[in-house]
Amino acid sequence: MAGDITETGELYSPFVGLVYMFNLIVGTGALTMPKAFANAGWLVSLILIIFLAFMSYMTTTFVVEAMAAANAQLRWKRWEKEEDPDSSESSDSEVPSASGYNRSEIQPILSVQRRGLSDPFEIVERVEMGQMASLFFNKAGVNLFYICIIVYLYGDLAIYATAVPLSLVQVTCFSANGSCSAQAGERNDTDPCWGPIRRIDAYRIYLAVFTLLLGPFTFFNVQKTKYLQILTSLMRWVAFIIMIVLALVRIGKGEGAGHPPLAQVSGIRNLFGVCVYSFMCQHSLPSLVTPVSKKKHLTGLVLLDYALVLAFYSLLCFTAIFCFSSGALMDMYTLNFSGCSPFVPQVIGYFLGLFPVFTISTNFPIIAVTLRNNWKTLFHRDGGTYPWLVDRIVFPLITLVPPVIVAFCTNHLEVLVSITGSYAGNGIQYVIPAFLVFCSRKDNALVYGPGLTNKHSSPFRQVGWVWFVLCWALTCFIYVTANIILTDASL
Repeated sequence: MAGDITETGELYSPFVGLVYMFNLIVGTGALTMPKAFANAGWLVSLILIIFLAFMSYMTTTFVVEAMAAANAQLRWKRWEKEEDPDSSESSDSEVPSASGYNRSEIQPILSVQRRGLSDPFEIVERVEMGQMASLFFNKAGVNLFYICIIVYLYGDLAIYATAVPLSLVQVTCFSANGSCSAQAGERNDTDPCWGPIRRIDAYRIYLAVFTLLLGPFTFFNVQKTKYLQILTSLMRWVAFIIMIVLALVRIGKGEGAGHPPLAQVSGIRNLFGVCVYSFMCQHSLPSLVTPVSKKKHLTGLVLLDYALVLAFYSLLCFTAIFCFSSGALMDMYTLNFSGCSPFVPQVIGYFLGLFPVFTISTNFPIIAVTLRNNWKTLFHRDGGTYPWLVDRIVFPLITLVPPVIVAFCTNHLEVLVSITGSYAGNGIQYVIPAFLVFCSRKDNALVYGPGLTNKHSSPFRQVGWVWFVLCWALTCFIYVTANIILTDASL
């Protein structure tokens, strides 16, 4: 996230890009959707998820357009240096601005056509969102961008730190006679787990072990390997397919216990946050889109991906809410198939119960290191270095401690996902892409003129769409905040 510019690297086909994007979007958030879906009612949930998928698709095309604009900006700066090696001396006397926009008024725009690449908007370099923010935002905007990313990553870590102990408690806690302590949906934190040890105590023990085992990785550099990514993706797909098939079999036998309402206004707040979190991919698009070998039909590829994700989420949620009663659905859907589920074979139950433990544990150190590096970028001073104590101790600690404290204080996973999606996710998915595309259009019009169009321009070219996204983000922020305040006041 620090905003480095790198070459494309190894290219892959558009089909592989489609699969990668699908895997990126469908993650941990999908496991919390069924309960939120049931609590909001199936009709209002279906309408909202379709609309939010459309909004996420729109802002994804905004980010792709901004990526192309950032490539054009960087290419223009290099062309200026090649054309005038002494520009550093002459620019002080001739051009008062260091931005390069005044130079664009004296240099002919048609000179662009004489360069090696006929289209300056070709996406050939990976420009991360932090670098795009530095190109198109002022200093205050860049700082706000990093703060938003940091808050989102804190939410991610808190969700991960909660999901793993919660899954382990579900799989390993039994009553005194060796049977399950309670039926799914009826479990209480004060129920016994191991003799006198309560479920909440076991949860905190697992959280401590999880922190001790994975926390030290925050102090070092870790990278996700290709084979680890393939393994976790394979496990995810096996788990999702098994859950959908088991739910369909139970419904087909007439054993489905779900009777979801059409609409329930009180559940919309959580559903909004969960859906925003579940459609999140904008922050990782540069690393995903840039290596695609043929980008001619990139917009259509993204649209197809979102249609597939929407269909998959709908299938997962509808099978869940008609298979289980709304009171029986757990915060994390995999927990409904482990422990006390009599219709699930024991081996499959253990696999689904432990599935989040393996997949989330591999992602936790990577997210932690990313958050730590964003903290360093936010406070970075040109030419300055951090003392060893600050670099190796302070930054890792401020990365690791807050999410662990949050996970220690609450194990309500759906609430954590909802809040993360409603606030930080709102900023990353709506506000930042809208401002990026707005500022990039303005800047590139100054540099290249109105006659040269961005080949990766979003289908939503009118400025009214940008304002629509910003108004929607503000409306959602006000609604969620007011709903939280009113809910707390009524308790």
